[in-house]
Amino acid sequence: MSALNFLFDGFLVAFQWHNILFAFVGVLIGTAVGVLPGIGPMSGVALLIPVTATLTGGLPPESAAASSIILLAGVYYGAMYGGSTTSILLNTPGESSSVVTTLDGYQMAQQGRAGAALSIAAIGSFVAGIISLIGLVLLAKPLSNVALEFGPAEYFSLMLLGLAAVSGLAGKSMTKALMMTVFGLMLGTIGIDAVSGIARFTYDLPILYSGLEFLTIAVGLFALGEVFKTILEREHEDGAIAKISRILPTRQDMKDSTAPILRGSFLGFFIGVLPGAGATLASFFSYIAEKKFSKFPEKFGTGAIAGVAGPESANNAASGGAMIPLLTLGIPGSGTTAILMGALIMYNVQPGPLLFNDHPEVAWGLIASMFIGNLMLLVLNMPLVKVFAKIIQTPKRYLLPIIVAISFFGVYAVQYTTFDLYLLLACGVLGYLLTRNDFPVAPLVLALVLGPMIENNMRRALTISNGDFSIFVTKPLSLALLLIAAAWLLVPLLLKFKGRAIVVNEED
Repeated sequence: MSALNFLFDGFLVAFQWHNILFAFVGVLIGTAVGVLPGIGPMSGVALLIPVTATLTGGLPPESAAASSIILLAGVYYGAMYGGSTTSILLNTPGESSSVVTTLDGYQMAQQGRAGAALSIAAIGSFVAGIISLIGLVLLAKPLSNVALEFGPAEYFSLMLLGLAAVSGLAGKSMTKALMMTVFGLMLGTIGIDAVSGIARFTYDLPILYSGLEFLTIAVGLFALGEVFKTILEREHEDGAIAKISRILPTRQDMKDSTAPILRGSFLGFFIGVLPGAGATLASFFSYIAEKKFSKFPEKFGTGAIAGVAGPESANNAASGGAMIPLLTLGIPGSGTTAILMGALIMYNVQPGPLLFNDHPEVAWGLIASMFIGNLMLLVLNMPLVKVFAKIIQTPKRYLLPIIVAISFFGVYAVQYTTFDLYLLLACGVLGYLLTRNDFPVAPLVLALVLGPMIENNMRRALTISNGDFSIFVTKPLSLALLLIAAAWLLVPLLLKFKGRAIVVNEED
């Protein structure tokens, strides 16, 4: 069957009434999550995993997995849309990938062109979403076929690469990111060893035999961590919201935005495919590229519409591109896709090369639903710009209790243990302390998801080779992946040392 036939089958899944409803709810909540400063797609997706488990409880396992991931993915790319609203109206990024949008978007709002900036961001995000999905349809099946040739050694090296990629690019300090990665790997070893049956780090507590639940840790670190941060640091929005008059962009705005939207879409997609690169990097690269291409680079930073169109297209295309390594290789390229991967595994759906053969309803249903979701987002965002702008004004005293309630009820509904509620609270405090001291939590979550899989594949490879570790370097593909992983970690360090050496020489 061709990719188009598979996609047609996916649309049959996506057009089921409950999946259309899940896609709509996902993109609506995602837009709201993007609009609210500080929550972000990672917290939003983590918060809704227990909700999806409750909503899909009466469906068959395969349908429940498809419906849940459709809703969660909708939150993911919906948040990419919504993040531009606060950047443009309040000069406050809804999430990190919208930081660049503040440079020209807020300036446009100050000039009375907030509506044009918001609508161009919505149009750019829609075009980028469609382009990235076409790329996903064309590349997903061929890549999964290539990945079917992977053995345990290749899988071990590939997952190590995914871990190195996110660890090397997360946060301000690579040392702190690697510390969080190791911490996540350590947490992943708690429980009964699947091979030997020996209890590890359980301290004779039966509740720990099954290990720490990914859902509890993710919701605690991201959602409750943000709640504690807001309460303890007494964060308040001080900015004045710019007024929105005309919503539709002018013909000249469309002319000035067309090329940046297309360039940002392709650039964002290819950056998104790289594990660890992510939407933030894509939006920065797009802004730099647009400034280079522009005939009037001096206008950037003063309200150039290309400075909104390019980065907003790039960050949305990157979210589509990031689905490729997740679905075809089982390698999450960012913190949010790591949480999506954890959600799939929770439904006994293993992302990777066998996903398209073993669970076509989930894989192609998700891809088809993203086409529908992007269209919903365009319809939602254009006329409801003023409505979403009002969400920014939601007082924290109402918002925070809702987040806490959803976190506790959601985790308890899935786990049914008070231990997980205590663990949730502890992870919330830990999440606050880590982010306050610039320790990135995304590598911890990724390591928790990938750790057991890395260990299992390493053991399988060593069983095949009778304990000979050279199997990881004698197989060409495994060696290549290990070398790329090493380069991913070492090159930034070498560049940093080289930069320091140049500074020292100049001072001398």
